[in-house]
Amino acid sequence: MAALFALGSTGVHEDGDVLATFFPPSAVSDDTLMRRVALVDAAARVELGFVDAGDWSRQWPTRVGVHALGPLTIAPPWLADGLDPACTIVIDPAMAFGTGEHETTRGVMRLLPHVVRAGDIVADLGSGSGVLAIAAVKLGAARVAAIEMDHDAIGNAEANVARNGVADRVRVIEGDAQLLLPLVAPVRLITANIISSVVVELLPSMMSALVAGGQAVLSGILCEEREAMVTVLGESGWHIEREDIEGEWWSTIVAP
Repeated sequence: MAALFALGSTGVHEDGDVLATFFPPSAVSDDTLMRRVALVDAAARVELGFVDAGDWSRQWPTRVGVHALGPLTIAPPWLADGLDPACTIVIDPAMAFGTGEHETTRGVMRLLPHVVRAGDIVADLGSGSGVLAIAAVKLGAARVAAIEMDHDAIGNAEANVARNGVADRVRVIEGDAQLLLPLVAPVRLITANIISSVVVELLPSMMSALVAGGQAVLSGILCEEREAMVTVLGESGWHIEREDIEGEWWSTIVAP
């Protein structure tokens, strides 16, 4: 998904193993798109077609549904009427990642109730839409630093934070998590739903940022990467406390 957005996609919808996306005219050539997709997944099959931009903007949000995940529910604004606001996270499915449609988001959402404690200070790395930061507050966290380096995601995250009534407890910060995490430390909980290579790079910083007894929830890791990640975690001084698997994605709670 990140590669598609980097090329100029205005939205990505996941349906099983299929990703549907839309590019405005002249955003990217067919050849460039094919090459970039092949770099991410050499076995991926790409089908190209033409659709009116107005049709895409009207149709793709209708595929976003309601997801009940433990004590919390994620819903788009047009499906949130009648849902209890105390346990509902309303997310506008704009450019930012994190609407509940992806397995990694759902994996973290299922794990969060096992780790969030009343009064927690939390850092959410790669916050995207802000969904996990909002979830942490609704589960009892006192304050969350939602760190996101994608400038295009910041406005959406801030709007979602305000929409869910948690702007006094969630601060959206634009920048590199590697640089910003030490500045918001110490924290008792870290969430990081990002690609596995970045998770590995951040492990030392996360270790340093946690208070005694702190925990981290990691996702964005393919099941086929689990064995290697378990080895890296062990060598880095982390132990696994709980795991979640959905589809091809692995999420986990770890602690020093």
